[in-house]
Parts: sequence; C-alpha cells; structure tokens
Amino acid sequence: MKKILSCIIFSLSFIFSNAQTVNDIPAMEQKAQEAKSKSITSGVINNYDIKYHRCEWEIKPDTNYIKGAVTTYFKPTVAGFNQMQFDFTIALGVDSVKYHSSTISFIQNVGDILQISFPSVIPLNSLDSVTVFYKGNPPSNGFGSFVQTTHDATLHTPIIWTLSEPFGAKDWWPCKQDLVDKIDSLDIFVTAPQINKVGSNGVLLSVTQSGTDRIHHWKTRYPIAAYLVAIAVTNYAEYSNYVPLAGGGSLQVLNYVYPEDSANAATITPDIINTIQFYDSLTIQYPFANEKYGHAEFGWGGGMEHQTMTFLIGFNHSLMAHECAHQWFGDYITCGSWEDIWLNESFATYFETLTEERYFHPTFVWQLQQRILQITSVANGSVKCDDTTNVNRIFDGRLSYNKGSYVLHMLRWKLGDNAFFQGIRNYLNDPLLAGGYAKTPQLKAHLENSSGLNLTSFFNEWYYNQGFPSYQLLWNQIGTTVNLQVNQTASDPSVSFYELPIPIEFKGVGHDTIVVFNHTFSGQQFTANLNFTVDSVKFDPDLHILSNNNVVTGVPTLAALTNDISVFPNPVKQDVNFKIQLKAAQTLTFELFDVLGGKIYSRDDSFSQGSSTASIPMERLAKGSYFIKIRGGDINFSQKIIKQ
Repeated sequence: MKKILSCIIFSLSFIFSNAQTVNDIPAMEQKAQEAKSKSITSGVINNYDIKYHRCEWEIKPDTNYIKGAVTTYFKPTVAGFNQMQFDFTIALGVDSVKYHSSTISFIQNVGDILQISFPSVIPLNSLDSVTVFYKGNPPSNGFGSFVQTTHDATLHTPIIWTLSEPFGAKDWWPCKQDLVDKIDSLDIFVTAPQINKVGSNGVLLSVTQSGTDRIHHWKTRYPIAAYLVAIAVTNYAEYSNYVPLAGGGSLQVLNYVYPEDSANAATITPDIINTIQFYDSLTIQYPFANEKYGHAEFGWGGGMEHQTMTFLIGFNHSLMAHECAHQWFGDYITCGSWEDIWLNESFATYFETLTEERYFHPTFVWQLQQRILQITSVANGSVKCDDTTNVNRIFDGRLSYNKGSYVLHMLRWKLGDNAFFQGIRNYLNDPLLAGGYAKTPQLKAHLENSSGLNLTSFFNEWYYNQGFPSYQLLWNQIGTTVNLQVNQTASDPSVSFYELPIPIEFKGVGHDTIVVFNHTFSGQQFTANLNFTVDSVKFDPDLHILSNNNVVTGVPTLAALTNDISVFPNPVKQDVNFKIQLKAAQTLTFELFDVLGGKIYSRDDSFSQGSSTASIPMERLAKGSYFIKIRGGDINFSQKIIKQ
C-alpha cells in the first residue's frame, strides 16, 4: 500500500515525477484521526480453518449500501466444535444465518463479532458450510473500508470501492480478519447496474444479464488474506497489456480506468511490462500467473495491492512498481503479524527502488539521498512495529517503508547480490511460507543460509533496535600508506555499535579507488597502500549504508593503537565472540575454565596488528558460569561468561 499527496503525474522528468513520492507517499499513508484500532488483528477464536468463500453482493455505486450473502466452507480444528465466530461490524444487520437449509441462531455483539451456534457438534476436520445473509450501510474506517464517492469533475460519476488493510474487511463482509488463516479459494458475484464494470480478485469468469443489472463473477484459486479481498464498481473503460513470460506464454494486465483518464493511462501502463519481467528475473515468476495482474482506478490517495488487481489513484512509475512488488511481498507471502509489516512494505519500497536503479539511475541515487535524510531526521525508531494497535505506526513511512527498505539495501551490500537475491528466492520458494504468512526470523534464516553469515547482530541492530550511526574518519598519508581511524557514534542508546563493511573512496590527481574495510568497533584503525597522493577521502560514496552527520578529517598523525578486547554476547547460547585490537602482531592463548577452575578448552592463535575477531564454541556446554582467559605478550585478560 502506498499513499501520495496528489494524483498529478509530472512530465518534466522522472527525477521530478518521483520527487513527490520518495517520502510523501508512505509518510501520508494513514489518517491521524483514525490512528487507534480496536484490535491487533481479529477477535475471532481461531478454532476452524477456512477453505472457501462464496461472496454474493448487490451494489449500486450511487448508494452507500451493500446487500450480501457470504457462504463459508470450513473445517473445525478442535473437537466439540458447535460455535464459530466471524469478524463483522455491528453496524450491518444480519438477516439470517443458514446451515443445511435451516435457519440457526446467532449473536452480533459490540466487539464486532458475529457468533453462530450450530444445532449439534461438527466433527473435527470435517468439511461443512454456513451462509450469512446481511445488509446495511457499511462504516468507513481506517483507509476507507467501504467508500461511496464520485469521479469525473464534470459528470460526478458514482463509484464504490473497498480498501480493507489493516482492519477494515469486517466493515463490509463477515470474515476471519486475522494473519493466520488464508482463504484457500474464493468466488465473488457482484450484481450492479449494467452501465458498470466490477474489478476484483482473480479471473472474470462471466458477466450475465439480470434484469437491468449485470452479475459479474470473479474467481481466484490462490490462497488470499481477508484484507486483500476487494471490489470496485463504476463505469470503467477496459483494456489490457500483456507481459511475455520467460517460461512461455503471457500474463494479462487488465486495466479498469475511469473513461476520462483512459487515453492518458493507456500510454503509461505498458511500463508495468518491464517491471514485472524485472521482478521475475530477480525473484520467482509472478506468483499468480494462472490468473492475471491488473489495475483498477479508485479514489483513495495512493494505491493498494489487492491480490491480482491493484487499486490506484494514478499511473506513475513509482506507484505502479511499488504496488506490483506487493504481489510477491505482501500478497503471495504476507506478514504473519502487523509487527512484521516491513515484510510487505519495505520490500515493495525497495523493489520499486531497484527499478529506478535499473532504468532511471539518477532517480535511484536521488531516492537514496532523500530516504537517508528522512530516516535520520529523527534519532530513534525501529523497523519492527512496536504498536500494532496504531494504524499510523504500522504504516509509518519513515520506519516501515523507508528505513526497512534501507535495511534491505544494507543486507544486499553486506551479503552481495548473489547471496541476497538467492536468499529472497529461497524465502519465496519455501513450501512452509509460499502462499501463506511469514515472520522476520524466517526471512533472516533464508538470508543466513544463502550467505553463510550469522545475521543475529545485524537484525538486532537494524530491525529490532533503533537509530542509525554517524562516522568520524581521521586520516593521513605517509609515503604510499594511508592511515585511517574510524570512530562511530549511535543516535539511539539501544545500539552501542553498528557493525558493517564500510567503503572508503580515495581520490588523487588522475586516480580514484574505493577500499572496503570490515569495521568491527569504534576507534578501529586501518591502513591502505596506494600508489598515488591522496587529495580527498569520502565515506560511503555510493550510499550503501544508512548513516548521517559523518565527518572526514585529515590529520598530521593518528593516536597510537592500544590493546583492546571485548566479549559478546554475554550471556551466551552458542559461540562467545571476541573483538580484538592489537598494537603489535602477536600470538594469543585462549582458555576456558569451569566454575571450579578446571580447564576445558585451550588454543593458540596468531593475530596481526590492528583489529581481528575470534570465537570459542560453547553450544554443547552445560548452562552455568565459566571463565575466559586470554594471554600473550602484555595481554592478560579474563572475564566471567554465563552460558544459557
């Protein structure tokens, strides 16, 4: 999902057209007066598995009203099942609930729960069904839920559209509004005046006449989250673009556009062809290829990634690319909690940025610069959403969109392109996640497996905790040797140090080079041998790292190196790690003792001058207290370690 300030599509250049969107799009993606939601996801007791919905709705775009019948096929997941619940607003009246052609009892309560009582116990794991008949004037909460409005400033043509993320599905249909149980398959029948078209999920199977109305039948056979089910009803103009697929065949991109905008839109939407092919090449084939992709124009100030048919206010590249990326990240694999919303929004933001890198490189650099400025405009804030009752916090543009996208950019830098994109492909191909829900540790595990790196510290620093680093570089050159000291300060006390490889650019007359140093502690010193006289030094010239307020200073001399050893983590579950800085090369002896003084581990390692790392495995040791000793030269270090 993405919010923009205006639907104006600039024509001066891509740089100016996207200038509006880099920070404003996500930053405006909430309504402050509706910041608080009544529940995190769902109030429903999760004791059944939804297999199928048949949704039958009667809609007149000029009236804020819905008449519906929703039939749900389900399997009980507990024994003794004789009641079920749906999330459903009390603002809509239930006419009746039918089970096996008989009317059964129900209760609607103020907690927006519809509770249904069955005449007898339904056996565990048996397939059964129930139908809810209802009607009324839906409320419009969150980002809209169910909206009746108009388009075309001259004709004021009526339209009804829905936008259910995050908590709005229950405002217009009885559902299970959680991030646990996807709907396995879905049929949607919408009856509307015959002048109208109906945009929705999946494939349009038929349009049949019914008096002065027409019934539109949409079908999807891919799993879908309740908040991604959507309809839009108005007098759309219709045309299609087609995306050639690498494996053969083509993907239809079905466009439902306001008639007054159709001529302009038809010149812009073909841009999505390259975008989908690019995403396919980086990840996996478009995950709903057996159905379609599509756009439906609507009146909300941005876009919403309804599965297989994005709703958009306009057709600029940035907005289309962002919402299209959601088909992989948010629709195919959906965040398993609103804490993990970055798995939807940060990925869509970053993949949108990757299209700029590929096709409009000046815009890509400008976007990185603007995102750094916006993210670092506040000293704190985590990518992990720490208040899932607050819609503004869930969709915080600075954190859930931009900082999260920069975290992905840094992971790509740290892992390298091959391991980074392979990890993402493995994540999308994971049979436990594909077509379902995921949480951050599952993404982390795939990136670790593809790269061979332990990313626990990285995720602690950049996802769970807050802030960003600032770097202070001191440098001089003696002969061909450039000496560096790199200090780092953190904007928020939740992180003491951000460990990353840092690129430094050295320039001289007719020469320039970038050297990457593995920065493991503040005050670390490095040397580089260069065969030219250095005139200037620049930190991170290509903006791989989220940082700000960096200072580079040339100095006559650097402070002498001192010996320093730090130990982490402590307490420890697996390996205990050491950051070692030595003023001279030497051999160190590592020893591990139990609480009674018995030596249980010893080894010698040689280290060069400067900074190094080392570790001792403790995974197989019993829980309790141990003592580390490190000896060599003028070093005599000891520390107590707690094994958990």
